Amino acid sequence: MSPDAEGGPALFIGTDTDYVALVRPELDPADEGVRRAAEEAGVTPEELAGSGDTWAVLFEQGGEGDGFELPGVRDAEPAEFARRLREELAAAAGEPFTVDGGAVLRLDGRPSGTGAYVFTAHLTPPDDTGTTPAVETGPQPVAELLADLDTFLGSLA
Repeated sequence: MSPDAEGGPALFIGTDTDYVALVRPELDPADEGVRRAAEEAGVTPEELAGSGDTWAVLFEQGGEGDGFELPGVRDAEPAEFARRLREELAAAAGEPFTVDGGAVLRLDGRPSGTGAYVFTAHLTPPDDTGTTPAVETGPQPVAELLADLDTFLGSLA
């Protein structure tokens, strides 16, 4: 599924409990929670919301989750990753494949039954603290992921 992350583009790969996500959240300065947090922080809601242009990787495996920001990443890089993933899925014909998402993300896909794939996301946070989590998703139907990729790419157009 690829719902908007607080108003920004998002690509979720996996299930509700085991996933990796590329998100660019956008906070709404008019949102009551944002206004309250800004007041507590002593800044304007617009300052707290920021520019909404920072990408992040979120992940969860078996109820344990975390994430990290990707400073300096522009929309073109997540879009290129999504395009390559889409191409691999469309051409895979039930075969394993790998999509390299740069220094912080590599995605290995392998078939899981008819018309579905399981993914292992290998993550390296930019501030590499020596942790390189690997997240294995549950099976995801190819048709659903292709539709999500199209929606994600459309949100970046």
